[in-house]
Amino acid sequence: DVQLQASGGGLVQAGESLTLSCKASGFDFDNYAIGWFRQIPGKEREGVACTTTVNGNTYYGDSFKGRFTMSSDGAKNTVYLQMIDLKPEDTAVYFCTASPPFYYGGVYCVLKSHLIKDWGQGTLVTVSS
Repeated sequence: DVQLQASGGGLVQAGESLTLSCKASGFDFDNYAIGWFRQIPGKEREGVACTTTVNGNTYYGDSFKGRFTMSSDGAKNTVYLQMIDLKPEDTAVYFCTASPPFYYGGVYCVLKSHLIKDWGQGTLVTVSS
């Protein structure tokens, strides 16, 4: 079974940084698409970033370029989401996701929630002003 254990959420003040971790198991970590989504209360889930572990390519949602950085450690089967200069509007539950990668002239991941196969349990990030 695919398991995605996200951790690292918590309460921070605006302007601070936080790094989330997601320990993955149950699939071929070295040939998969792993991502981060978030859900603000009352809103739909939005794709933050994803990576295709076979080549290390990482893609970001337009709203997340600059302050969010996704990385992965194949030796630990773990992905990370570093967030800097956090703002109150970043308050959300952050989810780790996993899906087989898409192949279309290359290998890709997608930031469309309806195309995601597996979701972790989420970790809450609260940013106070």
